[in-house]
Amino acid sequence: MNWRQAIGASAAAVAICVAGSAHAQTTVKHIQSAATPLATAVWAGDTLYVSGQIASPVTPADPAKGTPAVYGDTKAQATSEILKIQAILKEQGLTLGDVVMMHVYLAGDPAKEGKLDFAGLQAAYTQYFGTADQPNKPARAAMQVAALAAPWALVEIEVIAVRSK
Repeated sequence: MNWRQAIGASAAAVAICVAGSAHAQTTVKHIQSAATPLATAVWAGDTLYVSGQIASPVTPADPAKGTPAVYGDTKAQATSEILKIQAILKEQGLTLGDVVMMHVYLAGDPAKEGKLDFAGLQAAYTQYFGTADQPNKPARAAMQVAALAAPWALVEIEVIAVRSK
């Protein structure tokens, strides 16, 4: 092969790669609001990446009485987060059955001497995954972290869901 043939072959290879990548481009759509600094979720093709969710208060703060919000234990917080995730998925035409991967970040519970409450997480998780109504179980990783963004947070859950074809 002479240098002209080599250049021609290289140009052909580049053209094939460019054509292939143009065909394989993925549509990306950000689900976001101006009220938050990050996207609630991001679609990449048929895959939805849902940002980490933290719990809503079990009992809201009462400024008039000077009482802070109460967020509950690990089970209560995980339940709140799964319900938030379920609502986000529903808005996007998906269900918990479409979740293929879950990442769970757990902080030590001060009420349990700073120990991880994995049993509390499992108690919430098994109410929504692997049930008669929703038998699908996602792949999952659960890890203990030193702390989460909110000082009261014991759990943060993020998921990846895929729209079936």
